[in-house]
Amino acid sequence: MSPVVDVHTHVVPKGWPELSGECGGDGWPWLRVDSERAAMIMIGETEFRPIGAQCWDASTRLGDMADDGVDIQVVSPTPVFFSYERPAEQAMKVARIFNDLALQVCADGGDRLVPFCQVPLQDPDLACAELDRSLANGHVGVEIGNHVGDRDLDDAGIVQFLQHCAQVGAPVFVHPWDMPTGPRLDRWMARWLTGMPAETHLSVLSMILGGVFDQVPETLRLCFAHGGGSFPFWLGRADNAWHRRGDVVRGQSALPPSEYTHRFSVDTVVFDPAALRLLVDTMGEDRVLLGSDYPYPLGERPVGAVVRKSDFLTDGQRAKLLGGNALAFLGRAA
Repeated sequence: MSPVVDVHTHVVPKGWPELSGECGGDGWPWLRVDSERAAMIMIGETEFRPIGAQCWDASTRLGDMADDGVDIQVVSPTPVFFSYERPAEQAMKVARIFNDLALQVCADGGDRLVPFCQVPLQDPDLACAELDRSLANGHVGVEIGNHVGDRDLDDAGIVQFLQHCAQVGAPVFVHPWDMPTGPRLDRWMARWLTGMPAETHLSVLSMILGGVFDQVPETLRLCFAHGGGSFPFWLGRADNAWHRRGDVVRGQSALPPSEYTHRFSVDTVVFDPAALRLLVDTMGEDRVLLGSDYPYPLGERPVGAVVRKSDFLTDGQRAKLLGGNALAFLGRAA
């Protein structure tokens, strides 16, 4: 039986150098350590997110994995550290710091914790260089944000980076970040509840309609977080627009959106069997990977609960979703 593999988890090391001195600039995140097992990510004097030992302590992660029946975690950065809005040299330095610290966290988990790096995506040459350095040091893949300012994933520089990922065989996990703000979105965590799905939807469309999948080789292994956002639910709307208003909608795409669903994967962080069924029906049983968003409170615990309780899945399909598909994404044999 294939191992159970969670492709969507995050890490925050317990402490890092003072970033203004190390990287230049100001306004960097810092960690207020409140106890041995609790801390607060700070942005200036503003509290950004409380975190616990699950973020930095491998033994705590392994204990939670045992409780949930997870054999392997893909461990990715927390997006607040991407730093795409900063000068590329600063983002390069912070990427190196956090990538090296993440390796230390994952080393304590043996081969059960699989590290993904971050890169200065605003500069494709630096991004490729940091990916290569990280892969040489032990990282297995890369997590990227879904946009760099107003540049989406069809931007020429980002396409250059994705082509490099395909060339070197690095899987890419795309996570939404830097959502719009405003009075209507700053209540009830609406930026996370509506903004994240919308951001992911937009970036999937940008890759399709921007012609990215017609430019990058099929060897690119790509997974979008949070079930692909709202894209799977509205795929029919996108196809309808592509056919009926092709003069505006088609962009650089050679085919309608539904013809590209085999080019990328999504995770299972949708929390409901009905949503998972739509996901499997839309993307196909080979393109849905177990994810949890561990260890954050909007993630799924126990990990894999929605997959295990979805009675529409066959045993073979369930095995694919729980681990087989993730192994293929990672480039590993089942």
